Amino acid sequence: MKNFDKFHNAGYKGLYNETADEIFKRKGLRYREDILDNMGSEEPASNLFRIVQTESKLKRENVKGESNANEVHFNVGRIVRNTIKQSGGTMPENLPTPSKSLKQIKKENKLNYSKMEKIDGLKF
Repeated sequence: MKNFDKFHNAGYKGLYNETADEIFKRKGLRYREDILDNMGSEEPASNLFRIVQTESKLKRENVKGESNANEVHFNVGRIVRNTIKQSGGTMPENLPTPSKSLKQIKKENKLNYSKMEKIDGLKF
């Protein structure tokens, strides 16, 4: 696949009714921040399900061609969105963005472990 941006956008558009750029802006992310690093617990689960189901369908149905793959990704995203709606869940675009990204949390935890090692002589 040559254009992964279009492929990713197809999945986001199906699940969120928004492109990656629109999600990025809505979440107020800074340049080069990753959308997936800026989600609470519920939102990545929906995205992972969309991604896994798309991959499975592409392989199972031996989908060929970029536009066909994009269509599958959009449709699977739409199915996941409809499932969330039917179950009374919160639409992904309405879920809160955490105050700290996953990268920030990992960095803080790494610093905390380093401090603990120096203080207690612990090895992790």
